[in-house]
Amino acid sequence: MFEELIENFINYLSVERGLSRNTLISYKDDLDAYCRFLKRQGIDALARTSKNEIINFMLSQKDRGLSPNSVSRRLAAIKVFYRFLVRERILKSDPSSLIDSPKLWKKIPETLSLNEINALISQPDLKDKQGIRDRAILESLYATGMRVSEAVNLKIANVNLDIGFLRCVGKGNKERVIPLGKKAVSSIQKYLEASRPKLLKNKESEFLFLSRFGNKISRQSFWKIIKRYAKDARIKKPLRPHILRHSFATHLLERGADLRSVQEMLGHANISTTQIYTHINKERLKSIHKAFHPRP
Repeated sequence: MFEELIENFINYLSVERGLSRNTLISYKDDLDAYCRFLKRQGIDALARTSKNEIINFMLSQKDRGLSPNSVSRRLAAIKVFYRFLVRERILKSDPSSLIDSPKLWKKIPETLSLNEINALISQPDLKDKQGIRDRAILESLYATGMRVSEAVNLKIANVNLDIGFLRCVGKGNKERVIPLGKKAVSSIQKYLEASRPKLLKNKESEFLFLSRFGNKISRQSFWKIIKRYAKDARIKKPLRPHILRHSFATHLLERGADLRSVQEMLGHANISTTQIYTHINKERLKSIHKAFHPRP
């Protein structure tokens, strides 16, 4: 019963809302975990669930060591699932509507300082075709705040180096236009001229960033590139795939960018998602105040 409802829900998200394959997989994983929990509690129908089961599930996930963001994501999936079931008249009421997102559990994203960003980006060897590509990747991620999945799927046709913009396809196939800085434009241009043709090896590809075999580069390879050069730059902070995206947003806000513009460049549907970066600013100001004020 659970499996059939989840499958119908995933089909709805795919057909009606056009969500990406990765997002659909995340939804399914979260809901499968929730339904397994219900079965262990002896509950065999969603009509028998209440807010208590949902809260207990969230606490069990927290106790298992899931990050606050992962727990919040699972609650979000459960909420959308219940709303779907009510709308389809499979359930009469939505027990998740009585539960607020656990805002206190949300962690402020880790970011790199400007010095760390400069050290990271300077690591690739520009005498090597892969080094030239890697510099272009790092410059592009930091210049635009793209998600790694978006950068992987970036096509040459969507990059305009003459005017310094790229067109990015994000979550839910929503498009947004993001400016490119001069350094990113220069790095991409060098990659296109000196590196990409060698990686392509007489093949054809519509994608901008290629693997050493001339195919579209994978998300795993992007992540390995970031980790490798962070290690070379002796960056000790714990790394996450979105660390350049977080740093992009934080550095813009630190230098006076308005929240709405940063929201648009990040592709956030809700500005409350972008507001977490204002908390990073506040934490930074608090640390500066504590370090330098004569009466901290």
